Amino acid sequence: MRLTIAAAAMAASLTVLASPAQAQLVNPSDPELILSVASEAGLEDGRIILAQDENPYLEVFHSDLKALILFMNCDDNHKNCKTLQYYMGFSDAEDVTLEMINQWNRERRFGRAYIDDVGDPVVEMDVDLDFNGIPRRNLVESFSVWMELMDAFRDHLFD
Repeated sequence: MRLTIAAAAMAASLTVLASPAQAQLVNPSDPELILSVASEAGLEDGRIILAQDENPYLEVFHSDLKALILFMNCDDNHKNCKTLQYYMGFSDAEDVTLEMINQWNRERRFGRAYIDDVGDPVVEMDVDLDFNGIPRRNLVESFSVWMELMDAFRDHLFD
């Protein structure tokens, strides 16, 4: 009898612990919530960009650097997105070589760099929020990692 009561008490406590974690899941179906989490992480002056027949995106700033948070893998109505892509490019970077970009990619685990179609160096980072989202704290951490990458990429290109 005691084992049954103890097992029931343990099951009840696990249910209570599981509930708050589920309530804290964040997914990209709500751009305002993603903007709120980005602000919480330290990204500033954010705004939501909604264009007809396009997926939404956020424009955010860290220090003097502008980045985009793109909503990706959305349905045909540009809603119910499943992933985010953090994106930053430099149109004013001169003499950036493929060797510099390759060095960045060799030395960095998160974020990938490339030269875009018009010759600008770009860094991106993807975050998968599929399957009902990820914990809010994890998304805040991904934004913290992104801000570090933004600073590091600028330093890599301009130092």
